Order: sequence, then structure tokens, then C-alpha cells
Amino acid sequence: MAHVLAPWQAAYSNSTLISTSVTTVHVVSLVFGAGLAIAADRATLRNSRSAADEKLRVLHEIESTHRPVLIALALMFASGIALAAADIKTFAASPIFWVKLGLVTLLLTNGLFLERTETSLRKSGNPRTWNRLRVLATLSITLWTATIVAGTALVNA
Repeated sequence: MAHVLAPWQAAYSNSTLISTSVTTVHVVSLVFGAGLAIAADRATLRNSRSAADEKLRVLHEIESTHRPVLIALALMFASGIALAAADIKTFAASPIFWVKLGLVTLLLTNGLFLERTETSLRKSGNPRTWNRLRVLATLSITLWTATIVAGTALVNA
């Protein structure tokens, strides 16, 4: 695999523009994705016990964050692959790298459950579904935080 990725590794290693651009896309997409998601999660937790009309307003607000968060996750994933491909031997052997990939997978899975739960709430408004949404929002905040910690550990490992 390292042989196949050698041209990319050389380009990345020999170009400040390329390495800076890829790293910037990775960090900026993480900041925007995590920021928007955590703000939506916080709104969910803050308003989950509010009146029905306020809950509906929050659901519509949260719905508008899905596309930007998904775009940020896609950019974060693509730039992460580019970063890993620039030094595949190091990353492939790093347990922290695999933990971070697992956390990103859990983030995506949790996002899918969040979106499905929100859709269900817009249709039914069931109080038990609000409890599930609270749990998923809490898990989202935890996963974003853990992903950031893993990324920091990976850079410093």
C-alpha cells in the first residue's frame, strides 16, 4: 500500500501548500461540524422538556443543521484519508488512528439515529421519543469530544 501511495506522500511532504491545505480542510471541517452539531445537541437538551410548540421550533432548527454537519463530516473524512495516505505506514500501525476511525463511524451512526428520531418526533411528538433524542444528543456531544481528543492524541503520538 505504501508503494501505491508514494506519489501522494511525496507531493504532500514536498509541498507546504498541499500539506497546509489538507490539514486546514480537516481542522476547519471538524470545527464547523462539531460546533454546529454540539449547538444543535445543546438546543435539544435545553428544550426537550419545553412546551410542544417550542419543541417543534427546536426540531425545525435542528433539521437545518443536518446538511452542513454532513458536508463537514464528508470533508473531514476525505481530508483524513488524505492525511493518513501521506504516511500510511505510521497511521495503519497506530491504535489511536483505528480508535479515531471507530469514533467517526459511531458519530455517523449516531447522526443517522438522531435524524430518524427527529423525523419520528415531527410525526408523533411522543414523549418517549424525546427521551431517546436526549440520549442521542448526549451521545453526540460525547462522541464529538472523544473524536477531537483522539485526533489530538494521534497528532502527538
